Amino acid sequence: MKHFDVSVRGRGAVGQALALALARIGLRVALSGAPAPGGPDVRTYALGARSVALLQQLKVWSALLGATPPAATRVLDMQVAGDAGGAIEFSAWQQCVGELAWIVDAAALERELATALRFAPHVTLLDEAPPATLTALCDGKDSGEREALGIEVERFDYGQRAIAARLASDRPHQGIARQWFRSPDVLALLPFDLPGEPGGYGLVWSLPDARAADLLALDGAAFEQALNEASQGRVGRLALRSARAAWPLRLARATRWHGSGWVLLGDAAHVVHPLAGQGLNLGLADVDTLCAVIAECRRREAWRSLGDEKLLARYARQRAVPTWAMGRVTDGLLQLFAHQSGPVRELRNRGLSLVNHVPALKRWLTDRALRG
Repeated sequence: MKHFDVSVRGRGAVGQALALALARIGLRVALSGAPAPGGPDVRTYALGARSVALLQQLKVWSALLGATPPAATRVLDMQVAGDAGGAIEFSAWQQCVGELAWIVDAAALERELATALRFAPHVTLLDEAPPATLTALCDGKDSGEREALGIEVERFDYGQRAIAARLASDRPHQGIARQWFRSPDVLALLPFDLPGEPGGYGLVWSLPDARAADLLALDGAAFEQALNEASQGRVGRLALRSARAAWPLRLARATRWHGSGWVLLGDAAHVVHPLAGQGLNLGLADVDTLCAVIAECRRREAWRSLGDEKLLARYARQRAVPTWAMGRVTDGLLQLFAHQSGPVRELRNRGLSLVNHVPALKRWLTDRALRG
């Protein structure tokens, strides 16, 4: 049987990116797991600078930009509104960056990663996971492999669902991402170019389970009416251009991320609310960090095994604070805007407007989001 240095389990974006990145540093990699389910994928990802840099290294980014229509759209500005007049705006120009983020077609990203894997000389695609020196678990928030290892997960279910869809508008999006924080929902419209349309958006609408179920039960015309009422006409008239998809929302964190011969990455290690669009960014930053730790070890400590706990602990330490902090920030914002108290409502909206007038704080927030 062929020997593998790393067995990557999970064929989502994080697992595929990890397999490609490990192969680039000369490791023999086996990638296994169930392929993505069939049917259209209407999700969009918001990717920051660090994620884009990784995809450029993996020779995937140019294919996304070169697709027809392009599978990635620049975010030049972001406008966030509270529920009582509070607002904050971010501008790529003011932050001295080319763009605040890129909105990427989820299906196109996974498809281009899969194409790159077919040409990766050190990656073998298998139905069953083989033994290897290191096993990397990237099999998602309900990881069966993690459960088999007996790893406990600190988990809080929000009692909410996110609804995703592709939307067309009768106005150009102008590269502006928009978000409304309201009790009890969070509505995000992410600029995304659609063929033959003046403007397009990716929808991510987080709502309590009962309200989400009611909206999903509506026919297309009634759903569009509810959506246009929620967006207050700020982006023109919105119309559905895809089916709707939905999934439950949670905050989760594995109590252990590594052990002798195994390591967790992506949603298998941590899950955050999508209101900041940082879920995949955190997972790709896990990939980037683990590969950097392994590459450094191969240069300085070639004798050390890839499954060595001390080696894997370096990765876990570097990712502990960024992932914990993002979980706290997203949860804190959600809880703050879910509060029904009048004084709290006034305070949170004043806080948004105050941050909008502190350029240094806005630069820091932008930097955190871009770097994952």
